[in-house]
Amino acid sequence: MGMDDCGSFFPGPLVAIICDILGEKTTSILGAFLVTGGYLISSWATSVPFLCVTMGLLPGLGSAFLYQVAAVVTTKYFKKRLALSTAIARSGMGLTFLLAPFTKFLIDLYDWTGALTLFGAIALNLVPSSMLLRPIHIKTENSGIKDKGSSLSARGPEACATETHCDETEESTIKDSTTQKAGLPSKNLIVSQNQSEEFYNGPNRNRLLLKSNEESDKVISWSCKQLFDISLFRNPFFYIFTWSFLLSQLAYFIPTFHLVARAKTLGIDIMDASYLVSVAGILETVSQIISGWVADQNWIKKYHYHKSYLILCGITNLLAPLATTFPLLMTYTICFAIFAGGYLALILPVLVDLCRNSTVNRFLGLASFFAGMAVLSGPPIAGWLYDYTQTYNGSFYFSGICYLLSSVSFFFVPLAERRTNSLT
Repeated sequence: MGMDDCGSFFPGPLVAIICDILGEKTTSILGAFLVTGGYLISSWATSVPFLCVTMGLLPGLGSAFLYQVAAVVTTKYFKKRLALSTAIARSGMGLTFLLAPFTKFLIDLYDWTGALTLFGAIALNLVPSSMLLRPIHIKTENSGIKDKGSSLSARGPEACATETHCDETEESTIKDSTTQKAGLPSKNLIVSQNQSEEFYNGPNRNRLLLKSNEESDKVISWSCKQLFDISLFRNPFFYIFTWSFLLSQLAYFIPTFHLVARAKTLGIDIMDASYLVSVAGILETVSQIISGWVADQNWIKKYHYHKSYLILCGITNLLAPLATTFPLLMTYTICFAIFAGGYLALILPVLVDLCRNSTVNRFLGLASFFAGMAVLSGPPIAGWLYDYTQTYNGSFYFSGICYLLSSVSFFFVPLAERRTNSLT
């Protein structure tokens, strides 16, 4: 699970580039096939290293494609109700506690190979859902001119040469669709209809092929520049968001992994401990929707809500060691689920508010890369703390401190705004 979660964050910069080149829909379909293929191939696994690749790397990479595309498309579809739409879109993640009994049921019924095959079949449903990610087309004043040019290009010089009513002075514009998708400035090639017969012959054809190769080289060069683009490192808001995102992800998985284990060390029955996870998942889902609705009312800036939820999560985890009975542990679970759901619903809206002139794809991709380091290192650090202290109290203290530190960067937002305004 750790590699899968980590793999969902680490490829962020790569996903941003692929989205710019292929588009959101194609990238999401590619991610769906990666997840499906990972599960299906895992059913033939013969060793643990084999599973690390097929069960960890492939589904993790596919999840990164799916998650980031869904986030970016949500920001394009919704503006006024972005927080609520984001909360609804990710609310199902709070119900993942249902996967454990469902997986056990499938293993008991079909063995582990059959269970993995069924998971692959279920994941394949992501393909038609990805096809529903329709691009947003914004009409401009030049849309009529572009439509006319595209219709002329579709007819082609040969078709026009066979028609007697084609105007000899009429010109058609040929554009490279690859450079348009990649965001490059496309160069127009103007072809007069009286030159249509000789356009694809002689030196003109060579020049066209040379031009096509140059444009392809530009696409490759642009992709490399995007992969190693460091312009975001000059954006103070990127540091503010990434600091908070990294530490909050470092803190989030620790109580999630250690909640049931701590309950068992307190002598609580395993069935009662499983209720804690169920309650946390349900309340986190409800909290996300309520938090998104409240944030969309714009009573205060969204990052203030986000900052407050992080602080409350920190305080709750610092007080967690005081919960030594089942009712107290249930109280901690309820509070943490409410506050965690509150800030999780606002991650994307806060990012959109802070990224300013930067693209959401690149901003989220690079921030996710650093968050992946936290997801990978958080549970092992908590495990080491338990081995060193022989108690889970240290893990919850560590989580609480990380949450409090993650909120610190948002206190510098006004300073960053003044600095940005002074420069512009």
